[in-house]
Amino acid sequence: MYARDVMTAPVFIVEPNATVAHARNLMVRHRISRIPVLDTGVLRGIITKKDIAYRLRQGEPEWRRRPPDRIPVGALMTENPVVVQPDTGVKAIARTFVEKSISSVPVVENGAVTGIVTKTDLMKSALVRGLSCPAGDVMEDATTVSRNHSLEHVIAVMRERYDKVLVMDDNGSVAGIITETNLAFYANEPKMSGLVGKEVQIIRHNKAEGRSGPGLLSVASVTAEDVMTSPVITTSSDTPLPDAIALMKNHHVNSLVVMENDTVIGILKRDDIIKEVAK
Repeated sequence: MYARDVMTAPVFIVEPNATVAHARNLMVRHRISRIPVLDTGVLRGIITKKDIAYRLRQGEPEWRRRPPDRIPVGALMTENPVVVQPDTGVKAIARTFVEKSISSVPVVENGAVTGIVTKTDLMKSALVRGLSCPAGDVMEDATTVSRNHSLEHVIAVMRERYDKVLVMDDNGSVAGIITETNLAFYANEPKMSGLVGKEVQIIRHNKAEGRSGPGLLSVASVTAEDVMTSPVITTSSDTPLPDAIALMKNHHVNSLVVMENDTVIGILKRDDIIKEVAK
C-alpha cells in the first residue's frame, strides 16, 4: 500500500496569518488534529493540536499566552514539515513517524499538497490489520499524575515524554486520562490565557460613600481534574491486538489502559501499534 491509498484528501488548509483560534475551530469542526499551512499555494508549515496544547505552559514567552484569537498560526506552526510522494510506501511512512517523532506527513505531488497521511490513516492499512500479537506484547508503562496536580505540572510531564498521562485517585484507581486533545481544545480559555494561578487587580463598584479601593481577585488554577477525559477505556494484556484496535475504533480513542486485577499495568497506544508496523 502507498500514501495515495491511505491519505486523507482533500486537505483543510490555513494561511500563516490566520489566527490559532481559526485553526483550532477547523480542527474541532472537522475532527482533525493538524492542518497544513500554505502561503500563496506553497507549503510553509503545519500546525497541530500539539503545537496548540503545549503553548499553554506558563514558562513560555508572554506572547504565547495570549488568547488564541490574537496569535497567528505562523508563530506556532512547525516550519518545513516532512513530506512524502503519493507512491511512498506505508511501511516507509510508519518508519518516518517513528524516527522523526511526528504524527503526519503532507502528500506533495508536483509542488502541490494533494493529501495528508496521519497515524489514524495508517491504522486503516492492511499492515495494521495483519498484526496478531497480544496487547501485553506492545503496551508500555503508563505515566501518571494526581487529579489535583496543576496544569503546569501536567504539561511539564507530557512535554518531557511527549506523551499522554493517566490521572490517578489517591486510592490508586484511574480517574481519567489527559491527551494533547484535552489541552488543545479545553474550553475555559480565560484560565488558559495568562490568568492561571495569578492574582489580578480589580476595581470595586462605586458606593454611596465614595469609590472603594482596588482589590485582589484570585483566579483558581486549572488542575488535571479540570481537563481530563473520564472514564477511560480499558483492556487486558492478553487481548489480541486486532480486538484492541477494534475497541479503540469503536470508542474513538487512541489508547487503552491495560488492567490486571483492577491494577494498571500499562497503556496500549496507537503509537505503539505504528512502531510494530515500522519494524
